[in-house]
Amino acid sequence: MRFFLMALMLTAPLMGFEDKVRPILEKNCLECHGGKKVKGKVDFSKILTEKDADANFELWETVVEVIEAGEMPPEDETPLSEEDQKTIVNWYQERSQASIEAKATVFKPRRLSGPEYRNTLRSLFGFDLEVAVVEAEQTVVSDSSLVLKLLPTDPPGASGFINDTNAARLSPNLWDQYLHLGNAALEKLFSKSGRAQLSELMGASLSDEWQSDDLSPEQAERLIRTFAPRALRRPLTEEQLSKMLAGIAGKKGAELLAATKFELKAILMSPAFIYRGLLMKGEAGKQQAVDSFELAERLSYFLWEDRPDEELTRLASDGSLGEEKVLNEQVVRMLASPKARSLAESFGAQWLGIDSLDELVGKDPIRHHALKTQAVDFLNYLFTDNRPVMELIDSKVTFVNQGTSGFYGKDRQRMKRYTKAKGIERQRTPNQKLELVHAEGRGGLLTMPGILTMNQGPIQRGTWMLRRIMGVEVGEPPADTPPIKGSPRGENLSFRERFEAHRSNPSCARCHVKIDPLGFALEAYDKNGQFLHSSERLKGKPSTIDSSGKLPSGETFKNFAELKSILLTSQQEVIVRNIVEQTLSYALCRKLIRSDQAVVNAITKNLCENKGTWLSLFQQVANSVPFQETMIEATSKDDE
Repeated sequence: MRFFLMALMLTAPLMGFEDKVRPILEKNCLECHGGKKVKGKVDFSKILTEKDADANFELWETVVEVIEAGEMPPEDETPLSEEDQKTIVNWYQERSQASIEAKATVFKPRRLSGPEYRNTLRSLFGFDLEVAVVEAEQTVVSDSSLVLKLLPTDPPGASGFINDTNAARLSPNLWDQYLHLGNAALEKLFSKSGRAQLSELMGASLSDEWQSDDLSPEQAERLIRTFAPRALRRPLTEEQLSKMLAGIAGKKGAELLAATKFELKAILMSPAFIYRGLLMKGEAGKQQAVDSFELAERLSYFLWEDRPDEELTRLASDGSLGEEKVLNEQVVRMLASPKARSLAESFGAQWLGIDSLDELVGKDPIRHHALKTQAVDFLNYLFTDNRPVMELIDSKVTFVNQGTSGFYGKDRQRMKRYTKAKGIERQRTPNQKLELVHAEGRGGLLTMPGILTMNQGPIQRGTWMLRRIMGVEVGEPPADTPPIKGSPRGENLSFRERFEAHRSNPSCARCHVKIDPLGFALEAYDKNGQFLHSSERLKGKPSTIDSSGKLPSGETFKNFAELKSILLTSQQEVIVRNIVEQTLSYALCRKLIRSDQAVVNAITKNLCENKGTWLSLFQQVANSVPFQETMIEATSKDDE
């Protein structure tokens, strides 16, 4: 009987959003959540169809939660009737339980992000464009890349990642910057300092006496034939190449040099270079596998933030890259490359909000360098050393330098001695891999001093953990939320005790029942990330810190160590699911939609059942339907 009901539920027609739910929203919700007034970043005016509702699938869990709690509409508004409440809840339950088929989304061209453009230009030419920076050993200089200095920082897209550039426009100012960078790269290529790279592109050795005006028609042709497919990230037809070569035909000397530079510049300014996927081949109006060169490009920008190298291009050319075994082998190879550090520096840092440290300790470059690089080096270790996914939460390995070693007690004694440069008071030092043996209260990302420093106080720490680690979105506090009151006269109440009265407000309690247990579990760490229990015991004093809590699931814990145990067991699936969602979203350069949940479900199950590693996660993402397939619209120009 149970099986029959499940089968019936999956095959029966679903309750319609447009005819059942949408009218309720229009009648009761648009005044505060639509048009000019949008509270809590929820805009129902843009959710018009079933497709729109599915694209915002994560919103409905919150909607149902506040409706069932009686928090929406607010007390001063007309409440929803029991029938309307039931309609919305039933629709949500039907949609959440309905079978989901993994499928590709409509192709959207994406402009290269700043880091992607920098890396692509660097690997194409064989050198970086840099600004002159005076560096002292006691300071930490910012990135010297001319590209990153000139290009504006891309804001995160709907996915939360800066590679989600589908909606980012190519402004006149940005176009001018691309032109300037293209000119700078070509000038360096034809200068004496670029001689080795120019020789490699031409496939011919150039003497020290060779001058740019000595460029021969044969050399110019070889240069264009080599440069163009590398820049556009796929082979070109003879017809396409002939159009480029026509511009240099019959020219020599300075005229030939100018014409060659013009053709190379035209390639660099081409939308096919600045955007990804514009040359992808396929049939309009049909879900299909991406061509092998698009697959190589997707994989390369996912793991490296860079264009495909020669091996990826070769495998794409012979058609073998699409084979699961070959693709998995390439993921292994690519993770072993230094380029894979981009996963930690871009994906990991953006997902976990590590860049918040820039503002907090930016005035102290030594401390900033120590706190930030520890987290990044740890993530790079997890991602590239085939470590279990859940070592993010608990690991016996960390990375420390002179700036962070003081947080790790006796374990710091096993560090290799680092000799300070003569005459330098303070100096940045590289991180060392350190096995944790004695360090109390450490292990994994959550208790790293940098993570604790950028989230000061239980509310910030709990909110960060809930959002970044558990994948649970919490709304902004109501505008009329009263401030936390001080202790009554004659009483010395802790923040935790004073906060109890604050969260008695029903509109606050819904979120704080999730936030507070996680945040107060870290009460044993001060604002700088120092573990306090140890210092209290050293002074012979009993601990006065209350790190206990109770999760919404009913599970209780006495301290963070017990909470960590819960995270590693009963909450494992929640954490792994969020990790999978973040990774897939970054790889696809877009916000996930409902049809992606089939992939998320499958990968999450596999990782949980097999104690899966980051390598396994990256391989499964690379082999997934949304990563390997696409839908090309017949009227795609309207969507560009």
